Amino acid sequence: MRLAIETATDRASVALGGSAADAVERTIAGARRHAAELLPAIDALLRERRVGLAAVTSIVLSDGPGSFTGLRVGAAVAKALVQARELPLWIAPSLLVRARGVARPGETVLAVANALRGELYAAAYRFGDGTIHEVLAPSVYRPAALVELRLRPDRLVGEAPAVEARVLEDGLERRMITGEEGAPRARVLLGLADEDGGVARVDPVEGWHPEYGRPAEAQARWEAAHGRPLPDSVGHAG
Repeated sequence: MRLAIETATDRASVALGGSAADAVERTIAGARRHAAELLPAIDALLRERRVGLAAVTSIVLSDGPGSFTGLRVGAAVAKALVQARELPLWIAPSLLVRARGVARPGETVLAVANALRGELYAAAYRFGDGTIHEVLAPSVYRPAALVELRLRPDRLVGEAPAVEARVLEDGLERRMITGEEGAPRARVLLGLADEDGGVARVDPVEGWHPEYGRPAEAQARWEAAHGRPLPDSVGHAG
């Protein structure tokens, strides 16, 4: 069975199963609850399936971009399990998880998330029959710049402040799928392991870090004030 861990947003989730169809899933609502409740949620899934950790054959992790704290918590738990149990670690972008959750066969989906400072994390994917093609790699964009790319997606999914969302919806002529329907889910993440182009193997795990997208706000403010990066900085202030 695979264990999927999705902590890129305020709404974390974990799923356990051989496929998305037979997986059991737990949700953790609230960004400040991730650290305290992630391991208990995994334990609850194991008890629900009446199995132990020995039944878990691989870990599938959503690796960002997204919440700095959430991604660090998810990565720490995943790496601990991988190293303790000698399991393979597979990863997928959180934007791909969002897109896959709403996609229909043959569609191109643009997924976005709030990157703060008037910017958005964005990526686009085309979904075939068991195959995923990356149309736009995950990066940071101004909403107007995304519209100017003329991607023409069939669906727009994610979360964004009202002003940025309006620019996208008007420019792309698509309503953004938001809320619970548009959030990344661990069950969807688990299923990506069955699709060509859905996940990538992390090997070696030592030294690997999630794709935060950009530094945490506290780091960005420190670097802007001091004119230099923090030691062991995970990115640059932009």
